Amino acid sequence: MKQLGINILSLSLILLLIVGFSSCKNDDDGVDSIPERDRTEQQIEDRDSLLSYFNTYYYNSQEIMDNVAPTIDDVVITELTSGETLPDGHTMLIDAVETHNTVLLDVDYEYYILRLNQGGGDENPNFPDRVRLNYQGTLLDGTLFDSSVNSVVLDLSALVPGWSRVIPQFNVAADFLLNQDGTVSFSDAGFGVMFLPSGLGYYSGGAANITPYTNLLFKFEIFQTEVNDHDNDGIPSYREDVDDNIDLGNDDTDENGLANFVDVDDDGDGVLTIDELEHLEYIVDTNMGEEEPVLGPDEFERSRTEVDGIITINTVRIVDSNGDDLGDYLDDTITTVNNDDE
Repeated sequence: MKQLGINILSLSLILLLIVGFSSCKNDDDGVDSIPERDRTEQQIEDRDSLLSYFNTYYYNSQEIMDNVAPTIDDVVITELTSGETLPDGHTMLIDAVETHNTVLLDVDYEYYILRLNQGGGDENPNFPDRVRLNYQGTLLDGTLFDSSVNSVVLDLSALVPGWSRVIPQFNVAADFLLNQDGTVSFSDAGFGVMFLPSGLGYYSGGAANITPYTNLLFKFEIFQTEVNDHDNDGIPSYREDVDDNIDLGNDDTDENGLANFVDVDDDGDGVLTIDELEHLEYIVDTNMGEEEPVLGPDEFERSRTEVDGIITINTVRIVDSNGDDLGDYLDDTITTVNNDDE
């Protein structure tokens, strides 16, 4: 999958912003935990609470549709009080939200998306990727507990589980520019609202200004994304989810206590993962009308440079030397070094 190579999405910036992004970190930030409830029972309670909310709250749908460039500040969610008639140009949430399902810790969860714009860009994030976006987090009663200013860069794998389910379902903006004064200019961004049960939020731990077992609402606009490779071993982090359960932490091929996405030798055979991949280079002369190569499903871009219209793209490809459908980097019986140049 093509990497954007956006300088603003550097790892150091990611780490800095994750530290500052207290509301969406998946920890309790010093909040004392209360005895944990049964997750299945809590999900049933949270589902009932959210469905009741959707049946009694509406949003300004016509204003959003008529706005050529709506933002999260334009979305207004309002309670329909007893005896009140739904105002013209508004839609009840129950008639607008999408219901989605996922599994976390062997529990079936429902979560909900108000999809306001899919996004006009060609790419959408993978669940552990880095994403530049704007957001507001509130409780269901509208209490704001956190927000960004213009945009921030976040690592989806470091946030509460609901984010890694929702954000990949949207595309990035068609165009985006980070201005020198810190403001942003964009068009056709991925735009929506997510409604998360507590089990896909902070659950029993809570967080600053968020009590345990609280359902959450996040408005968001997605601008850019970049494929994440946490350990820089050539395998994108989303491909390190070997059991495909949207959880990087439980994939540890060599059982050394390090999950694959932070282990530079995934199979523990003494050969670095990056050295068990085939390294390729493409030279594309755009002056001659040449087009970039289409990478295969097991080939990933590592870097690119462009000088005078000539693009140099370096990639790596998973190798399966013995044809057992297991890449050499996960097969401790194969110790062949494919990277002769490093």
